[in-house]
Amino acid sequence: MTFGRLRELNDGDTQRADFHVLAVVDGGRGAVTVDFHRHPLEGRSAVWIPPGAVHRWDDIAGVAGHLVLFVPTAPVTSATRELVASPDLAAHWRIPDGDWPFIDMARHHLLAEASAPPEAFSAELPRLLLSALITRLRPPPCAARPVHPLFRSFHARVEADFREHHDAGHYARALGYAPRTLSRAVQRATGRTAKAYLTDRIVLEAKRLLAHDRLPAARCAAALGFPDASNFSVFFQKAVGMRPGAWQEAAGSL
Repeated sequence: MTFGRLRELNDGDTQRADFHVLAVVDGGRGAVTVDFHRHPLEGRSAVWIPPGAVHRWDDIAGVAGHLVLFVPTAPVTSATRELVASPDLAAHWRIPDGDWPFIDMARHHLLAEASAPPEAFSAELPRLLLSALITRLRPPPCAARPVHPLFRSFHARVEADFREHHDAGHYARALGYAPRTLSRAVQRATGRTAKAYLTDRIVLEAKRLLAHDRLPAARCAAALGFPDASNFSVFFQKAVGMRPGAWQEAAGSL
């Protein structure tokens, strides 16, 4: 999809997709807000929006380029599948000049194959070419820390359970590690304790529900496994410094 087509579809409101959005920007200037962080769009840059992230495209009238939409299972190489599953991909990055010709070629090869006539279409080729494009783009991690396998297991478990379990001890028990061992692994990977990481994940989901779904505090509390709205409100205020309703009002459409 081109940015021109995105402009036709974009209503200026927040979006939350269940697929990846990978954008390659050729030129122009604009901005995209991903999970409440605003990123500039400029020539020879890329944007990666993972499933579930709340995002909004801003000021994209003059932006040129393409967006590739794909489900998490689309990449076919082990390296690209691991990258797609990474919990800390950068949302936006500049593409080095030396990489640009290869990325441009990989992108246009993918576009050409995806638009091939049905009788010439191979379902596997676009997935291979998507993997090639992702490999060429080389998305940087948000932090240059080694990722321990225990952290990857913890991250996956948090994504599965954070709506029901808010205690870091639950995850230590589920993974078969002492709480201190788990927390050390999470600290090395993220700079945060297991408890802080879990709190941040719950807060992020709360913000998504407040900003995109426009849920009141009581419904957020129910969706996130809190016993009542008051308990959720105290948790949110302690983490964010504002009560849910005040944050929702201040955030406006985001």
